[in-house]
Amino acid sequence: MELKVVHTDKAPAAVGPYSQAIKAGNLLFVSGQIPINPATGELVKGSIEDETRQCLENAKAILEEAGSSLNKVVKATVFIKDMNQFGRINEVYGQYFAEHKPARACIEVARLPKDVNVEIEMIAVVD
Repeated sequence: MELKVVHTDKAPAAVGPYSQAIKAGNLLFVSGQIPINPATGELVKGSIEDETRQCLENAKAILEEAGSSLNKVVKATVFIKDMNQFGRINEVYGQYFAEHKPARACIEVARLPKDVNVEIEMIAVVD
């Protein structure tokens, strides 16, 4: 099976030794996206809703670069720093997955890269 690295300037560059995504066959594995604005390279400051939206926009850009979309996501994992923010994160997440609802896990963690409050990774199908 051929593995292909996926990269787009419309999402933040990797902050370590990994790829934004890897295409393996007809599956796309999108690395965890944190709320970095790809245009400025700066962390999004503000509400948890703003942070969540930026994570999802970053993942969406990577999906589209690979020829996929949010409608082809089969699994998402949401890592959050504070489970008390779950409802607010879920509200934004639901705007992106209003009709198509992939399988999902949401996990509270002690710490995330760059001390952000949310990180989202995805697995999607690529036709």
